[in-house]
Amino acid sequence: MVLVQRNSASCPGVVPYMNPINEVHVQEPGLAVVEVAAADAATALALQTALAAQWATATADQVTHDPGQPGVRLRCYLDLRQPLGA
Repeated sequence: MVLVQRNSASCPGVVPYMNPINEVHVQEPGLAVVEVAAADAATALALQTALAAQWATATADQVTHDPGQPGVRLRCYLDLRQPLGA
């Protein structure tokens, strides 16, 4: 069982406002959640595109920006169980 909890605001380098990862997204080996932090939307979306070229990926349509925080954020979901490039 995966415990769901928010990141601690007292830990430096941890993003306190990110939503918890849903247990269904990591319920089996080979499933992964990728959190991307980038300077701009183009960079974050380019990384997502590179990941999607190799693995089945539930992609995000847009990035998010939290006021007062640097850069943008993106979350995508990977299924590594399929063969590379399939």
